Amino acid sequence: MRPVLITCALTGDSDTPSRSPHVPVTPEQIAADALDAAAAGAAIVHIHVRDPATGKGSREVALYREVTARIAESGRDVIVNLTAGMGGKLIFNGETPLPPAPGTDLIGATERMLHIAELRPEMCSLDCGSFNSGMADEIYVSTSPMVRQMAAQMRDLGVKPELEVFDFGHMRLACDLVAQGLVAPPPLFQFALGLRWGAPSDAATMLALRAMLPAGAQWVAFGAGAEQFPVAAQSVLLGGHVRVGLEDNLYRRRGVLASNADLVEDAVRLVETLGQRPATVAEARSLLGLDPRGK
Repeated sequence: MRPVLITCALTGDSDTPSRSPHVPVTPEQIAADALDAAAAGAAIVHIHVRDPATGKGSREVALYREVTARIAESGRDVIVNLTAGMGGKLIFNGETPLPPAPGTDLIGATERMLHIAELRPEMCSLDCGSFNSGMADEIYVSTSPMVRQMAAQMRDLGVKPELEVFDFGHMRLACDLVAQGLVAPPPLFQFALGLRWGAPSDAATMLALRAMLPAGAQWVAFGAGAEQFPVAAQSVLLGGHVRVGLEDNLYRRRGVLASNADLVEDAVRLVETLGQRPATVAEARSLLGLDPRGK
């Protein structure tokens, strides 16, 4: 049986707390959900933080520091994967696009990496290109120089990047990062499928992206909402790994809200049903080329 990495993406930065009471908001809640997800079988927890007063996504380093400290102090071994994707939101003003509309949060590569440089988690995400978010006049901005600068800093810090691919151009850039030595082997690619307006979530697209992978790469595909588990199943069947969590999907089944631990339990069941087994944290570190002792 092949060990399959299970990642739980805990909270994201979308307006999901208004739609489910299970979405963690405070550092205490996020850390508790991370530990529950680890106990349920997740080897990796992907973490955003939120402003405890407003529930909105935040880039505040102190919030990341508190979450990671709470996880470390628990004694539970789990790989912490912090987002480095905040700070790319650009909202235009329709017919007069500039100056940007309120809600824009656009900063450079160095500022996006402040919490990564201070906390040095085992992993962090790296969005490998700009894209239309599907939300009115909003786009996510991640230029090629930004991506390369962030990748070089992650390499120098010894933090494993999770190369986020939303479309085929992103995949080409991510592969070039690997070819240029900006990503330590083995690289980890994550295909974010079915999001507007990126690559669709069908098996043909997944196969095409998989065919572009450099030698020795690990990969995972995830889908949002009702597509979360169909995409997870296809990913396992095609040799990839699994990501679930409330960042991407709020429901366990139609009309039934999930917790992060619920979704991890279902992912464990899926992996085992498909004839594989969830990777332990030690196996995850081995597959990803991380320090076997953790950090």
